[in-house]
Amino acid sequence: MDERSLLLGLLFGSIGIGFAIYGRRQRQLAPFLTGLGLIGLPYVVDGTMAMIVIATLLVVLPFVVRR
Repeated sequence: MDERSLLLGLLFGSIGIGFAIYGRRQRQLAPFLTGLGLIGLPYVVDGTMAMIVIATLLVVLPFVVRR
C-alpha cells in the first residue's frame, strides 16, 4: 500500500461515513449502502485508478437511484 492509496482510502472512507450517517438518519437505503460500500472499498480494491473509478460510481449512485 502506497501513500496515494492510503490517502484515497481515508478520503473515500470519510465520505462513506457521511453517506452512512445521512442514510441512517433519513431512513434511506441507497445512501446508507453507498456509505458502507465506500467505507469497505479500500479493503477490497488495491489499485488507485480502480478505487477512484469505483468510488466515483458509488458517490453518483444515490443521486441516480432516488428511493
